[in-house]
Amino acid sequence: MYTLPKIERFNQNVLSKYHIYNSVFITLPFDSIDNTGALLPLFTEVCETGYKKMETPKEIFEFFSKKYLHTDVEADKIDLMFRFIQYIERQIVLFDAIEDAAFPIVNNMEGRGSLRDIKEKSEARGNNEELAEFLENFNVRTVLTAHPTQFYPGPVLGIINDLTQAIRDNNLLQIKQLLAQLGKTPFIKNEKPNPFDEAVSLIWYLENVFYNTAGDLMHYLETNIAPNKNIKNPIIQLGFWPGGDRDGNPFVTTDITLKVADRLRTSILKCYYFEMRNLKRKLTFSGVDVLVAELENKLYRSVFYSTGEIFITLEEFKSQLNKIKTIIVEQHQSLYVDELEALLIKVNLFGFHFATLDIRQNSKIHDAVFRDIFDYYLANGSDVFPKNYYDLSEAEKCEVLTQVQGNLNSADFKNEMTQSTIDSIRAIQQIQNANGELGANRYIISNNENAVNVLEAFALFRLNNWEHPSVDIVPLFESVDDLQNAHNVMEQLYTNPVYAAHLANRGMKQTIMLGFSDGTKDGGYLMANWSIYQAKEQLTAMSRKYGIKVIFFDGRGGPPARGGGKTHKFYASLGPEIENKEIQVTVQGQTISSNFGTLDSCRYNLENLLSAGVTNQVFNKELNKLSETDKEVMTQLSELGYEKYLSFKNHDKFIPYLEKMSTLKYYAKTNIGSRPTKRSKSEKLDFKDLRAIPFVGSWSQLKQNVPGFYGVGSALKHFEETNQWDKVKDLYNHSLFFKTLLENSMMSLAKSFFPLTAYMKNDPEFGEFWQNIYDEFLETKRLLLKIAGHKELMENYPDGMASIQIRERIVLPLLTIQQCALLRINELNKEANPDEKLIKVYEKIVMRSLFGNTNASRNSA
Repeated sequence: MYTLPKIERFNQNVLSKYHIYNSVFITLPFDSIDNTGALLPLFTEVCETGYKKMETPKEIFEFFSKKYLHTDVEADKIDLMFRFIQYIERQIVLFDAIEDAAFPIVNNMEGRGSLRDIKEKSEARGNNEELAEFLENFNVRTVLTAHPTQFYPGPVLGIINDLTQAIRDNNLLQIKQLLAQLGKTPFIKNEKPNPFDEAVSLIWYLENVFYNTAGDLMHYLETNIAPNKNIKNPIIQLGFWPGGDRDGNPFVTTDITLKVADRLRTSILKCYYFEMRNLKRKLTFSGVDVLVAELENKLYRSVFYSTGEIFITLEEFKSQLNKIKTIIVEQHQSLYVDELEALLIKVNLFGFHFATLDIRQNSKIHDAVFRDIFDYYLANGSDVFPKNYYDLSEAEKCEVLTQVQGNLNSADFKNEMTQSTIDSIRAIQQIQNANGELGANRYIISNNENAVNVLEAFALFRLNNWEHPSVDIVPLFESVDDLQNAHNVMEQLYTNPVYAAHLANRGMKQTIMLGFSDGTKDGGYLMANWSIYQAKEQLTAMSRKYGIKVIFFDGRGGPPARGGGKTHKFYASLGPEIENKEIQVTVQGQTISSNFGTLDSCRYNLENLLSAGVTNQVFNKELNKLSETDKEVMTQLSELGYEKYLSFKNHDKFIPYLEKMSTLKYYAKTNIGSRPTKRSKSEKLDFKDLRAIPFVGSWSQLKQNVPGFYGVGSALKHFEETNQWDKVKDLYNHSLFFKTLLENSMMSLAKSFFPLTAYMKNDPEFGEFWQNIYDEFLETKRLLLKIAGHKELMENYPDGMASIQIRERIVLPLLTIQQCALLRINELNKEANPDEKLIKVYEKIVMRSLFGNTNASRNSA
């Protein structure tokens, strides 16, 4: 049967259904005033027409109010704004559910990037043996983080799940009931979640999505791609940050960390219990039934008894399952052995830990903690540290840090940060004892600048009486300068005898994390991406020189500005000069729900990541290698982009623009996450302290998306004006890395909408600054279309562009309302006696619209 093109499948299964179900939705009365749904489409049309006429958001809303509301009373206008917000944020949920329901139809689940595709290509090219060897040495690790970019409370997520299934079933009655329920369910959390709340929310995805998907994926590989081999390598691994990520989050305590680890263990045991309960109904044979019942009983007691005691060990569980398998094979004709093997695969994947809880802290915190520890030892006459430690050179400090030993007691310190840092080391030991080593075996150092930062973390373990820690110390290089110097830092560590011995104990592996988010914030889009690429090449060469297997862990966010976009294409493009035995990537916010929120989307994206590794290492090993000429062009482009971005970032209106004209300060007022929006507590906004999420998110709310394109147009223009266009065109045509980089920038442009803020060009303070941004946007758009040979943005991804266009149309009224509220707040603040009560009302409008705008974009922060 003929398969329709992707865009036609999208139109039939997403667009058409949205129009049908939305027409049902907007007729539902959610309050005493039932004309909101009728007014909203009219307001959308007024917005679209108004922006084409270059009218301001305020003029558009005032025109609509006079024509359809027949009132000039401010309270009535505010009421209408809130009612529109109520409808729009629920329209977004409806569209999400429809897209999720249509995911396996719109996306070819057996096509390019799928396991089936890998199998068929391998057979056609005669790569079966090489593929089997690859599967024994390759891993994909998705690390769920608690970064607050998903604003749906639990009950709403539940409705989305039920609504998705109802849409799949075309159950109109149930859809109508769920839409009515959606209208009555609050979208706003009354209190900020604590880190444990965030962990519980994300564990839902582990239990309901990753558990089954990862298990099925491994089962498929063993059955179809390596049928004669029992794959011992856990190809799919899970990481977890909520409860362990201390960087800038004072609410992550040791108690929280231990509670989260306990919850992860209980959750995986619960998954095993329900599988055993189902198997019990099938494995009713003599000699098997008793063993199954015993396992079920021990799991039940471990999960549901309030004592927290575990009544079975991982080794015992595996041993008993294998014993049952042997009996079934030898005595019962292998009946139901496939289901039993599927459970064994999951036990081998998830153990008793489910996901590895990473501990993360900032190097600046470690510096302060070490100063406190040094003062403590000095005051007690100890010779653990030399008295002149802080006068030593970096090399001398490294020597001292690898020799120290102690048995610190957090109770001996008054400083809370010192106490919690010491206790976090003890917590890792407790978690390993209860959940196994994989329960928590990585300590990540944010803002890592030098070898001392790494060895301070290493010394913390030795000072806590843990001489040979079963923990990987993971430096996180983020700024452009740190990325460029990373290979030198690692050489210092590799040549340090004590640290080298530690790596030998850890299997000669070194994990290094690279931060896209802060890299882009620091150096702009081109420089951040190219710096990370070069850092990976240099780190790979340095690690290979010393016989170390380096593993890169990418701190990616949702949008292209934070390393998101078409992630799997980046991994497929790396080439042989970058170590790529593992793909490790952070997943957060809407990216969790949109890319891994359903069984279908999770399977599709995990298979694509695995396929990216296969493509890079088995099928196209030499194809993606950049030549020296290519690298020269990339270096020149990134330097030109960096120069343009630096002049923009250093503009005296840069920070004031974000503070006064964007939603930046409103992120701190939302109840969406436990973590503060900036690292310091100072009132004054310091760019270095600003977190990437509110930074990128604020540009997204303005529909300007600066971090995803600024500097790209200027860099390309230089090659156009100096008659070197063929160089960048050739690079685009043959480099998947460069092509993906520019395609993701196109996505940032496609999600921009400058008519929304065009009124700012007349602002006496910020007019010139706004024009600067808009000029770079136009130049980037022109040159990206030119290099791709396209007439429209994302022309080669028509379904993706269609989805963006629908989402942008849904939120256009919301964006207009937000801008009206921001303008009104500025007006009120300029009055002699500002109405504080009214200002708070408009601030609430800004925050409510912020939620909807972010959820609609799915990868905007």
